[in-house]
Amino acid sequence: MATIKDVARLAGVSPMTASRVVNGTGNVGADAAARVHDAVTTLGYTRNHAASTLRRRGGPTWTVGLVIENVANPFQAQLHREIEDAVRARGSLVLAASTDEDPQRMAELVQELRSRQVDGLVVAPPPGDQSYLAVARRQGIPVVLVDRPADGIAAPAVLSDGRAGTQEAVSHLVAHGHRRIAYVTDLRSATMRERHAGFLDGLRVHGLDADPAVVRTDVETPEAAYATVLRLLDLPQPPTAVVTGRDGTTIGALRALHHAGAQRRVALVGFDDVELADLVEPGLTVVAQDPVAVGRSAARLLLDQLARPDEVVEGVRLRTTLIPRGSGEIPAG
Repeated sequence: MATIKDVARLAGVSPMTASRVVNGTGNVGADAAARVHDAVTTLGYTRNHAASTLRRRGGPTWTVGLVIENVANPFQAQLHREIEDAVRARGSLVLAASTDEDPQRMAELVQELRSRQVDGLVVAPPPGDQSYLAVARRQGIPVVLVDRPADGIAAPAVLSDGRAGTQEAVSHLVAHGHRRIAYVTDLRSATMRERHAGFLDGLRVHGLDADPAVVRTDVETPEAAYATVLRLLDLPQPPTAVVTGRDGTTIGALRALHHAGAQRRVALVGFDDVELADLVEPGLTVVAQDPVAVGRSAARLLLDQLARPDEVVEGVRLRTTLIPRGSGEIPAG
């Protein structure tokens, strides 16, 4: 990782002069300042906000950056807690932030964490340009991906087997007599595309065709899911069952079924567990990920890289669990 001395050496100035330029303090000539800025760009240098590297019982103490979609999301909140607990058990610190699935915000957050000299990153990268991760990797910062992979980034990932999970959801509904099964989702990320592929796998296994009228892949919010499911129920041949691709669309679909009075007539299986899923009537059947296992696995992979940087660390793929609570066991009418 580049230091201010490296910048000074490349720019042909003293470390003090380079520091003044980087921090915007002092009076430095235009030519020298330009050379310092060029050196900063060439080396990928970022300011170090940490005064020193702390030590605990003779071992290193690390600062870990965690960047996920939304720390308020129940699944990701649990993920956050498991990573934090594992990292703190090593006497280290987690700095967490939310991207709201905004690639620009993600890039800015990673840059800010780099500027604070985090020792490693755990990230759930949103779709779009992910070159900021390549910059971090080139600087020697270990990266672990959670919930979704990143295009062209050689980093270990902790992923749930969403393809097998949605295939299991379809098979579960078919076992209860359903043949016209809707799917409500978006395809913004590789994770969502994998779940969609699993849905199609499930249909093929049972000799069923995907009807574009009931397979909706442009639904990104709970509000959009609510409106979509209401429209599906109004079709001349409405679906007898619905599978949703994520927790937000599950909530929207559930509200739509209750609004239409169809919650005991149309089966529903959601991907990702949601709060109070066992308290609605009927209880909500879900394909659940294990945030405890995901969080602990991500923390372990990152800490392994930090402790043994010369060793190759492989990613992990975890199984999902179908939890029947009632909504997915409604028989086809």
